[in-house]
Amino acid sequence: MNFIFFSALLGAFAYNLRISNSLNAELNGVMYAIELAAQKGWSHIWLEIDSMLVNLAFKSHKLVPWNLKNIWENCLHIISSMSIIVTHVYREGNHCADKPASIRLTVQHSEWWDQVLPQIRSDFVRNRMGLPYFRFC
Repeated sequence: MNFIFFSALLGAFAYNLRISNSLNAELNGVMYAIELAAQKGWSHIWLEIDSMLVNLAFKSHKLVPWNLKNIWENCLHIISSMSIIVTHVYREGNHCADKPASIRLTVQHSEWWDQVLPQIRSDFVRNRMGLPYFRFC
């Protein structure tokens, strides 16, 4: 589940990639988000990514697997005309996106929502209020 926020929810999407490799799945999610933002005409993007490897891929393209290089290069071309910030956020700071990850498994292709899903409403409110989320191990 990926979310696109401003001061309010702009939208959320789920995209079932059917990929077992976490790096490929995370990279595909970021690339899909970039393509979606371009389609919607959004030119100011802030990507908060909970994968340090994907975050580093923006700095070193050698980290991108060869089977994704072409799509990755296309996404880099797309963001060259955008104002973009890419930052790392721990999973706890990305709880609205992390918690409902199981929704991806029930989606056949991709789905877009213009409203906060009931499953994450309380997390969304906590996030907007700047309240922390703690995960104890």
